[in-house]
Amino acid sequence: MPSIADTFQLLKSEIFKERLIDLYGEGQQALSSQIGRYTSLVNEFTQRFDGTDVYLFSSPGRSEISGNHTDHNLGKVIAASINMDCIGVAEKNTENKIRIKSITYNEDFTIDLTRREDIQNASGTYSIVRGILDGFEKYGYSIGGFNVCITSDVISAAGVSSSASFEMLICAILNFFYNHNEMDIITCAKIGQYAENTKWNKQSGLLDQIACGYGGLITIDFKDGQSPVIQTLNFEAIDRNYELLIIPTGANHADLSEEYSSIPTEMKAVAKKLGGEVLRDLSIEKVLKHFAELRDSPGDRALLRALHFYEENSRVDQQVEALKNDNADEFLRLVNESGNSSWKWLQNCYSNSTPDIQGVTVHLAITELFIKRIGKGACRVHGGGFAGVIMALLPKESTASYTEYMKSFGVGKIYNIRIRKYGAVNLNLL
Repeated sequence: MPSIADTFQLLKSEIFKERLIDLYGEGQQALSSQIGRYTSLVNEFTQRFDGTDVYLFSSPGRSEISGNHTDHNLGKVIAASINMDCIGVAEKNTENKIRIKSITYNEDFTIDLTRREDIQNASGTYSIVRGILDGFEKYGYSIGGFNVCITSDVISAAGVSSSASFEMLICAILNFFYNHNEMDIITCAKIGQYAENTKWNKQSGLLDQIACGYGGLITIDFKDGQSPVIQTLNFEAIDRNYELLIIPTGANHADLSEEYSSIPTEMKAVAKKLGGEVLRDLSIEKVLKHFAELRDSPGDRALLRALHFYEENSRVDQQVEALKNDNADEFLRLVNESGNSSWKWLQNCYSNSTPDIQGVTVHLAITELFIKRIGKGACRVHGGGFAGVIMALLPKESTASYTEYMKSFGVGKIYNIRIRKYGAVNLNLL
């Protein structure tokens, strides 16, 4: 087991620098920043806990490239783990207690595993950990005590899955300390989903958790909801000449649970009307055959959202093929097409309850004008939508001018995102 002294030595080593490059990219500034970040967290751990043997964990956020709001109806997606991450310094304990100090959210709490209980008005962090513990037991895995200090630079409430990143970090810690590191990513993802379903009443699919846990650019087919098929994709066709950007729109999406839940609810209502449980149980031809009936009930918006589902599945297949053929132009065309479908058919770019507030659509509009001017690139709503962030794929030579262009409209921070090949990991084992 690595002691605190061993850990500080590791942080200074060439091996650790190579691991950081794999996670965060090359460049002295990024490298120095991450070494400082991990060193600071180890120092926080030693101040908070009387520990001796610690391990370093990292769990990334995720970017959704295509397949917007299809996973909950067993559709297809393209997603990637990114260089924003939630990191933890953790040590196993024998006291049957989980102690968590979160630097980012200024929380410090203990869960006694012998009498754990739901606490009224508990923080989201506490509730998620409680749900994860229940999920481990539900799926037949072991739990036990540990101490951990955590910090995260995954943007909160912005469509890059800060919650799933945290969930997969806790799963990675419990997997390593108490389950011989034998749990697969899909099981961990299901536990994270279970925690959100039961403790947040959020109808999430498995996209966020799998993308955070697995690593790299992947496509996922959820046709078999219990055993999704994951395929790693080669992003070289895009990575050579384009940069992935995340642009905050200035509006938080944390209080829009009803808007998000309406999408899977309405899609499933269409399926139920025609004898299925989810849309993947039906063909688009059957939906179109009952077009008039579905317009009457469950209604026009539900029907449009169902049609978006089928078209998104087809687009994902086409995008996978475009990457296989090294066809960047076709891939980007389909990203734009997917974004337009989210805007017009899925209708998750603004809230119907506040039609005067349309940060996502306004930022998309001015980004589309920029892309039209330079003749290359793609943009779309990112993640769950309604508020939060948009995504852009722009030529590397145009990102600086785009940043200045957006600043002229009052846009602040724009995030240059790197796809990383590792999902949730124990850095001592890389």
